[in-house]
Amino acid sequence: MSGAELIESDVVRVQKCCESFELMIDRRCVHQNDSDIEPWTPMFTSETGHDNVQVPAFKFVIGIPECGSRQQWPIYHYPGAQDRLSLLPSGRLRHYISHHENDDVEGTLPVEGKEEHHRYYYEYDLGTYCLDKTKVVQDKKIEAQYAVVCAPEVSPNWNNTDYLIRRLVDPVLHGVAITCFTTVSIIYFVLPQLRDLVGNIISTVTTCLVACQAADLVGIFVEYRNHFYCFCLPTDTVKYVSLLAAFFWLNSMGYYIWKTFRSRNVFLRVTDGRKYCYYSMYAWGSTLTMTLVALLAHFFLDTGNPMSQPSSIKQDNVGWLGIAMFFTPVGFTILVNIFFYLTTGQIINRMSTYGRIHHKMKYNFDMFVKLFLVMSLSWLFLLLSWLKFDALVYCHIGANALQAPLVLYICVLGQKRVRILLRKTCCYEGCPCTCCRPGPPQEGMDWGEEMMTMNTAHY
Repeated sequence: MSGAELIESDVVRVQKCCESFELMIDRRCVHQNDSDIEPWTPMFTSETGHDNVQVPAFKFVIGIPECGSRQQWPIYHYPGAQDRLSLLPSGRLRHYISHHENDDVEGTLPVEGKEEHHRYYYEYDLGTYCLDKTKVVQDKKIEAQYAVVCAPEVSPNWNNTDYLIRRLVDPVLHGVAITCFTTVSIIYFVLPQLRDLVGNIISTVTTCLVACQAADLVGIFVEYRNHFYCFCLPTDTVKYVSLLAAFFWLNSMGYYIWKTFRSRNVFLRVTDGRKYCYYSMYAWGSTLTMTLVALLAHFFLDTGNPMSQPSSIKQDNVGWLGIAMFFTPVGFTILVNIFFYLTTGQIINRMSTYGRIHHKMKYNFDMFVKLFLVMSLSWLFLLLSWLKFDALVYCHIGANALQAPLVLYICVLGQKRVRILLRKTCCYEGCPCTCCRPGPPQEGMDWGEEMMTMNTAHY
């Protein structure tokens, strides 16, 4: 073997994110002359943890790692950080995690590695990482070591209770919720007697909740499946847009009931179909407007933490500013719905007598109040789950699991007229189940039929 080949074999290759004369500042590579940070020189650490190990020579390989289907993940190493980076003499990068791998610490790479002195670590080969120097802000601006790694696959831990709840129980409960919401939506869409304005709104609300649950279900599997990382932003967007639309439609329902009780003449010339178009313009228009504002805030205004990743790394979740744009209108609709509840309740209590239309609207008001209470509590638990306490996350999972069955009970099982309509439509005299056989015919029209006649007649 020649001397030149021997020297080449001893050269340690280190992958640097930016060029040798550049540093990573504010998400981009900046010439070191334009920064007050000293040039970065790799410092090697031995397998046993001894610092400043000397190597014969090293060579930079420039560029962000091409992770393919795996997620790119930023890591910061600075005094007091939970993560520590060590560059081994072999050119491999070792990432230490000071907390237990099951602790839910935001911004920490979920890996299953080896344990050393109660610190978990994972090693990355050349081509799956890059290193550089950057600037972070704590009490003051300090220099930090910055790495971009290709996240490893995480193998399931079926012996862990937290893993089972988050990765098995929660998806199953999401499936149950989708089934319940879909059932309500189909019933109110198919049965002609229920296709008045309130019925159409309920069908739309539950359809939005189906989309929200489906997007959240996809997000559960995406979170720790790195080859699907590109779907995180779309699934988050669909989830928040659907939830926002559901609350705008619930707000429309409250306004319609409130306006009906305040009106002296309930026999209006405007049909349910035309009113549904008006409310659609409000609900979908408001949802679309706030979605555009949230996305603009996410992509152009949400600068995030100064320790954020470079522009070459995709933002795979909606940022906090974007989330605020989605959830602030929900809070306002809740306040407006509380106003509708209080004022409509006062009007009903002052009414000594009311006709059949008001009688039906009173049942719709009760249904609105129950839906509003269930959806608002579920939304509140969703907010609390972001505090990253396991107990609050479990409460959110439980509240989300109860929401759909409660909506099914409020809109279908708890409504006697809906049960009667289902028996008329779906059951027959020879049905083996006696409780499902249709009852004796009743005189007069159902409430839904009367409303349809009222709203389509010409006066």
